[in-house]
Amino acid sequence: MNWTLEVVIVPVSDIDRAKDFYSKQLGFVVDHDSTFGEGMRVVQLTPPGSGCSIVIGEGAVPKMEPGSVKGLQLVVPDIKQAHKELVARGVEVSDVQVLGQNPSPTPDPLDNVGFVFFEDPDGNSWGVQQISSRG
Repeated sequence: MNWTLEVVIVPVSDIDRAKDFYSKQLGFVVDHDSTFGEGMRVVQLTPPGSGCSIVIGEGAVPKMEPGSVKGLQLVVPDIKQAHKELVARGVEVSDVQVLGQNPSPTPDPLDNVGFVFFEDPDGNSWGVQQISSRG
């Protein structure tokens, strides 16, 4: 039996601001934006190519402190290209960093060890790692 992670709740203080950041600046696809009544709204967004979505909202999602989720991670086949795209979209992102060592040689020295980091407007933190075999 497969057990797949499909949704991660990301706590935010302003749903529309977060929706704009994730969809317009990061390029996540808006899967749905539903209001179920006063104070109940759920927005689901999915990174391109991902099997896991994030959900932001109020009322219909667990109450968590905005900005309290740390260390979410995306994987891309080319960290330098990802960095360029994030900068072009106005995301405040770290320079490419090498963290650790590969246990064996790889065609690209950044595979597995190349990262960039950014935060959403509330301070939820994200890492992006290069793993070219997943491209």
